[in-house]
Amino acid sequence: MTNRPQSKCHNCPALNQSVFCSLNDDVLHEVSEHKVSNTYKKGQTLFVQGNHPFGLYCITSGNIKVTKVGADGKESIVRLASKGDVLGHRSLFTKQHYMATATALEDSNVCFIDKKFIMKLVKKEPTVAMEVIEKLSTDMGAAESKLSSLHQKNVRERLAELLLLLKESHGVKEEDGLYRINLKLTREEMATMIGTANETLIRFISEFKNAGLIKQVAKTIYITNEEELTNWAHLAY
Repeated sequence: MTNRPQSKCHNCPALNQSVFCSLNDDVLHEVSEHKVSNTYKKGQTLFVQGNHPFGLYCITSGNIKVTKVGADGKESIVRLASKGDVLGHRSLFTKQHYMATATALEDSNVCFIDKKFIMKLVKKEPTVAMEVIEKLSTDMGAAESKLSSLHQKNVRERLAELLLLLKESHGVKEEDGLYRINLKLTREEMATMIGTANETLIRFISEFKNAGLIKQVAKTIYITNEEELTNWAHLAY
């Protein structure tokens, strides 16, 4: 982790997606004065499961994976966070230790705001409190959907669903109309996200490619047949 020149929240490229999007200029200036801007290199951790929370993390750019180690010692990815997302909010407001570990998937710029100031800001600015509640609700909904998927869908369906979710969150539309998933995940990381073995994931990715649902160039995945992928995922949009 390295400190980077302090930037103003007014100029943040993630402002419109952050919990601070509704604040006026004076309050945004106050937030700017109380934050620390850092750059995390790929593989560096923001916080570790079991540690005590000291503040809130707000992602300016990059992608962060949130992983949890279970009682069996196995690690699984429980969430992917990107531009505009906040991290550490649940532990901060429930006064619990971190329930997971946050690690940079690529070089990422993240701002840190200490606990004392955030607590003061939430009490002073109801809009921030509402934005945090919305983030918590969204996280809870995503967790419930993932749990339901793990119990009710087979591996093929879960992989199709994951690829569609990655397309929505990290998809970039190319000139030919295909969507490129602009996120580099290892096969092991993808396998943990759908609760399967690495070998099983590789087999189904090959099946998807043979069926014309996706194509792969080097390590980059492209969605080539979104409609059929949706059918395989048994999703109703």
